[in-house]
Amino acid sequence: MAHLLVVESWVGSMSRLLPRAIRENGHAFTFLTRDLHHYLRSAPEGTAHPLLGARNVITADTNDIEALLPEVERLHGVLGFDGVVTSCDYYLPTVARIAERLGLPGPGPEAVQNACRKDTTRRVLDDAGVPGPRFAVREEWADIARAARDIGYPLVVKPVDLCAGMYVRRVDDEAQLAAACRALADFPVNARGQRRTPVVLLEELLDGPEVSVETVSYAGAVQVVGVTDKSVGGAPAFVETGHMFPAALPPADAEAAEQTALAALKALGLTDGIVAHTEIKLTSAGPRVVEVNPRPAGNRITELVRHVTGIDLAAAFVEVALGRAPDLRHTDTGLRSAAVGFLVPGSSGTLEALDGMSVRDLPGVLEVQLAEPGRAVKAAGSNNEYLGHVMAGDAGGLGARARVETLLDGLRAGLVIR
Repeated sequence: MAHLLVVESWVGSMSRLLPRAIRENGHAFTFLTRDLHHYLRSAPEGTAHPLLGARNVITADTNDIEALLPEVERLHGVLGFDGVVTSCDYYLPTVARIAERLGLPGPGPEAVQNACRKDTTRRVLDDAGVPGPRFAVREEWADIARAARDIGYPLVVKPVDLCAGMYVRRVDDEAQLAAACRALADFPVNARGQRRTPVVLLEELLDGPEVSVETVSYAGAVQVVGVTDKSVGGAPAFVETGHMFPAALPPADAEAAEQTALAALKALGLTDGIVAHTEIKLTSAGPRVVEVNPRPAGNRITELVRHVTGIDLAAAFVEVALGRAPDLRHTDTGLRSAAVGFLVPGSSGTLEALDGMSVRDLPGVLEVQLAEPGRAVKAAGSNNEYLGHVMAGDAGGLGARARVETLLDGLRAGLVIR
C-alpha cells in the first residue's frame, strides 16, 4: 500500500474520482487543505465529501508555498508520502514544488508552472515552433488596445491564470475589448483566495472545430490515449456544452492533432509523470494549440474514456504520481463511443422545474445528474454554471453525441427558470 498526499482539489467529478482511484488501487491518502468548508459545502446534505474520508485530514495555508514546504517536509518525516497529487489547476505548481522538495516522482516545477500560465505556455510553444494563434500579452490599456489592433478583430481575450473558461471572451471591437478588460480587472482574486496576475492575453480568433488529446507520460515516453471532441456555446463566452470520445474525425485530422499535442508536451518538458489534456483547434491552416493542461481532463471526459476503452485516467494519474507504470491496456467495454452533454442556462433566476425521470432509464444512458429545483441560476459565462449533464454510449459506432443531444432536448423541454 502506498501513501499519497492530496493537496486541494476541484470539487467537481475529479474530487470523487481521485479518492476512488486511490482506494481501488489499494492505496491510502492524506488530504491537505486550507479550507475544509470549501469541501463540506460541495457535498450533498447529510453526506461527507470523499476527500474528507482520508486517512488524515490536515489544514495548512496551501496558498503560501514558502511556509508550506517546510511544513510538508515535517509531515513527510512523520507520515511518509510516496507521491503527491492535486486535481486543481491552481495547486499544480505547488504539488510540483512539493514533489521536488521531498524527492518524489513528478514533472519539474518549471514545466508545470509554464503549462499553468497561459502566457508562458504561448511563449514557450512559440519559441519551439509549435503552432498556435498570434498573440500578445499586455497589462496597460493603451498597450492592450494597440496590440489588439495589430492582431486584428475579432479576437479572444483571456486571463493568464484562471480555469474553466472564466472571463475568456470573444471581442469584435475596442468597446467590447474594454468591457472584457474591466470585467477581468474586477476579479483580482481567484476562487481559492490567490491573487491573480493583472495581465491580459490577446489571441487571434481561430476557426475550425476544437478537440482535446488525452495523454499519459511515464519514464520519458508519452502515450496518446485518444482524441475527444468538444462543442462550445454561450457566445461571446466559450462554454463547453459537450464532448464525445473518440472524436468523429478523419484519421489524418486525428493524427495531426495527436502530433501537435505531443510536440507541445515535449516543448514544455511534460514527458514524465503526468496525465495531460491538450486542447487543439483544427483550423483551415492546420492544428493550433489552445491550451496544455498538466492534469486529467475535467467535465467527465475521463469517464467517457473509461466507458469506451476501459482505461481509468484517474488511476493512471495516481500511478504515475507514485512513479509506477500505469495500466493503459484497452479492454472491450461493449461501447464504440460515449458522449456527455451539459445543460447550460441561458438566463438567470431560480430553477423551478427540471425533471430527469424521462431520460434516466432510456437505452444507452450512462449518467444523469441534474440540479434540484430552488437553486439560484446564473446565465452561463463559463463552465461553472451548468445545471447538470447527461451521458450516453453507443455500441454500434460514433452515434453517442447525437443520442445525447436528443436527451438534452427532452430535458430542456421541462426546464423552467423564473
